[in-house]
Amino acid sequence: MRNFDLTPLFRTSIGFDNMARLIDSMAADSTPSYPPYNIEKLGDNQYQISMAVAGFAEEDLTIDVLNNELRIIGRKDVDKKEEQQRKFLHRGIGQRAFDRRFSLAEHIKIEGALLENGLLHIKLMRDIPEEAKPRNITINAAQKSSMIEG
Repeated sequence: MRNFDLTPLFRTSIGFDNMARLIDSMAADSTPSYPPYNIEKLGDNQYQISMAVAGFAEEDLTIDVLNNELRIIGRKDVDKKEEQQRKFLHRGIGQRAFDRRFSLAEHIKIEGALLENGLLHIKLMRDIPEEAKPRNITINAAQKSSMIEG
Protein backbone atom coordinates (compact mmCIF):
# COMPACT_ATOMS: atom_id res chain seq x y z
CA MET A 1 0.00 0.00 0.00
CA ARG A 2 1.85 3.06 -1.26
CA ASN A 3 -0.99 5.56 -1.52
CA PHE A 4 -1.80 7.71 1.46
CA ASP A 5 -5.03 9.66 1.85
CA LEU A 6 -4.00 13.05 3.19
CA THR A 7 -7.46 14.64 2.93
CA PRO A 8 -8.02 14.78 6.72
CA LEU A 9 -4.68 16.52 7.17
CA PHE A 10 -5.43 19.15 4.53
CA ARG A 11 -8.68 20.08 6.29
CA THR A 12 -6.74 21.57 9.21
CA SER A 13 -3.51 22.77 7.61
CA ILE A 14 -2.58 25.52 5.23
CA GLY A 15 0.43 25.75 2.95
CA PHE A 16 1.47 22.09 2.89
CA ASP A 17 0.74 21.58 -0.80
CA ASN A 18 4.00 19.76 -1.52
CA MET A 19 3.66 17.33 1.40
CA ALA A 20 2.10 14.63 -0.80
CA ARG A 21 5.05 14.89 -3.18
CA LEU A 22 7.52 14.54 -0.31
CA ILE A 23 5.76 11.48 1.10
CA ASP A 24 5.66 9.86 -2.33
CA SER A 25 9.38 10.46 -2.81
CA MET A 26 10.15 8.98 0.61
CA ALA A 27 8.15 5.86 -0.23
CA ALA A 28 10.02 5.32 -3.50
CA ASP A 29 12.22 2.22 -3.55
CA SER A 30 14.77 3.66 -5.97
CA THR A 31 16.70 5.70 -3.42
CA PRO A 32 20.28 6.11 -4.65
CA SER A 33 23.04 4.96 -2.31
CA TYR A 34 26.02 6.59 -4.04
CA PRO A 35 27.83 8.56 -2.79
CA PRO A 36 27.42 7.78 0.92
CA TYR A 37 26.66 10.72 3.22
CA ASN A 38 25.98 11.72 6.83
CA ILE A 39 23.61 14.39 8.13
CA GLU A 40 24.61 15.83 11.51
CA LYS A 41 22.91 18.25 13.86
CA LEU A 42 25.66 20.52 15.20
CA GLY A 43 23.48 22.80 17.32
CA ASP A 44 19.93 24.02 17.76
CA ASN A 45 19.91 25.66 14.33
CA GLN A 46 23.04 24.24 12.68
CA TYR A 47 23.38 21.17 10.49
CA GLN A 48 26.07 19.60 8.32
CA ILE A 49 25.94 17.19 5.41
CA SER A 50 29.17 15.23 4.90
CA MET A 51 29.46 13.33 1.63
CA ALA A 52 32.22 10.89 0.60
CA VAL A 53 33.48 12.13 -2.77
CA ALA A 54 36.90 10.46 -3.02
CA GLY A 55 38.59 11.18 -6.34
CA PHE A 56 36.53 14.29 -7.10
CA ALA A 57 38.15 17.73 -7.19
CA GLU A 58 36.41 21.05 -6.52
CA GLU A 59 35.94 21.67 -10.26
CA ASP A 60 34.16 18.28 -10.59
CA LEU A 61 31.48 19.22 -8.04
CA THR A 62 28.52 21.60 -8.33
CA ILE A 63 26.28 22.66 -5.43
CA ASP A 64 23.11 24.66 -5.97
CA VAL A 65 19.83 25.43 -4.23
CA LEU A 66 16.52 25.98 -6.00
CA ASN A 67 13.02 25.97 -4.49
CA ASN A 68 14.16 24.56 -1.11
CA GLU A 69 16.06 21.72 -2.79
CA LEU A 70 19.79 21.28 -2.32
CA ARG A 71 21.40 19.60 -5.32
CA ILE A 72 24.93 18.21 -5.37
CA ILE A 73 26.27 17.08 -8.75
CA GLY A 74 29.54 15.26 -9.34
CA ARG A 75 30.90 14.82 -12.86
CA LYS A 76 34.45 13.67 -13.51
CA ASP A 77 35.95 14.17 -16.92
CA VAL A 78 37.89 11.01 -17.67
CA ASP A 79 40.65 10.99 -20.26
CA LYS A 80 39.79 7.88 -22.30
CA LYS A 81 43.36 7.47 -23.57
CA GLU A 82 44.83 7.56 -20.06
CA GLU A 83 42.08 5.27 -18.77
CA GLN A 84 42.91 2.62 -21.40
CA GLN A 85 46.61 2.66 -20.44
CA ARG A 86 45.91 1.98 -16.75
CA LYS A 87 45.42 -1.62 -15.65
CA PHE A 88 43.58 -2.16 -12.40
CA LEU A 89 43.80 -5.41 -10.45
CA HIS A 90 40.93 -4.19 -8.28
CA ARG A 91 38.86 -1.04 -8.75
CA GLY A 92 36.88 -0.22 -5.62
CA ILE A 93 36.91 3.59 -5.61
CA GLY A 94 33.77 4.70 -7.38
CA GLN A 95 34.16 7.76 -9.54
CA ARG A 96 30.91 7.60 -11.42
CA ALA A 97 28.79 10.70 -11.90
CA PHE A 98 26.08 11.41 -9.35
CA ASP A 99 23.21 13.80 -8.75
CA ARG A 100 22.11 13.83 -5.10
CA ARG A 101 19.18 15.97 -3.91
CA PHE A 102 18.02 16.98 -0.43
CA SER A 103 14.75 18.70 0.45
CA LEU A 104 15.32 21.65 2.74
CA ALA A 105 12.85 23.03 5.25
CA GLU A 106 11.88 26.67 5.09
CA HIS A 107 14.46 29.17 6.33
CA ILE A 108 17.41 26.77 5.89
CA LYS A 109 20.38 28.61 4.40
CA ILE A 110 23.68 27.22 3.11
CA GLU A 111 26.58 28.73 5.07
CA GLY A 112 29.36 27.19 3.01
CA ALA A 113 31.04 24.08 1.67
CA LEU A 114 34.47 22.58 2.26
CA LEU A 115 36.22 19.74 0.41
CA GLU A 116 38.67 18.06 2.77
CA ASN A 117 40.29 14.60 2.71
CA GLY A 118 37.79 13.21 0.20
CA LEU A 119 34.77 14.49 2.16
CA LEU A 120 32.51 17.32 1.04
CA HIS A 121 31.13 19.17 4.09
CA ILE A 122 28.13 21.46 3.56
CA LYS A 123 27.14 23.62 6.51
CA LEU A 124 23.50 24.64 6.85
CA MET A 125 21.84 27.09 9.22
CA ARG A 126 18.21 27.65 10.13
CA ASP A 127 17.68 31.41 10.02
CA ILE A 128 14.13 32.23 11.01
CA PRO A 129 13.25 35.86 10.23
CA GLU A 130 11.69 37.97 12.97
CA GLU A 131 8.31 38.08 11.23
CA ALA A 132 8.15 34.25 11.24
CA LYS A 133 8.99 33.88 14.95
CA PRO A 134 6.17 33.48 17.47
CA ARG A 135 4.91 36.74 18.85
CA ASN A 136 2.57 37.63 21.67
CA ILE A 137 -0.68 39.35 20.76
CA THR A 138 -2.12 41.64 23.41
CA ILE A 139 -5.84 41.59 24.02
CA ASN A 140 -7.41 45.00 24.40
CA ALA A 141 -10.58 45.32 26.41
CA ALA A 142 -13.50 46.94 24.63
CA GLN A 143 -13.74 50.61 25.46
CA LYS A 144 -16.94 51.51 27.29
CA SER A 145 -18.54 54.37 25.49
CA SER A 146 -21.46 56.35 26.64
CA MET A 147 -24.15 55.15 24.28
CA ILE A 148 -26.98 56.78 26.22
CA GLU A 149 -27.18 60.48 25.97
CA GLY A 150 -29.52 62.27 28.20
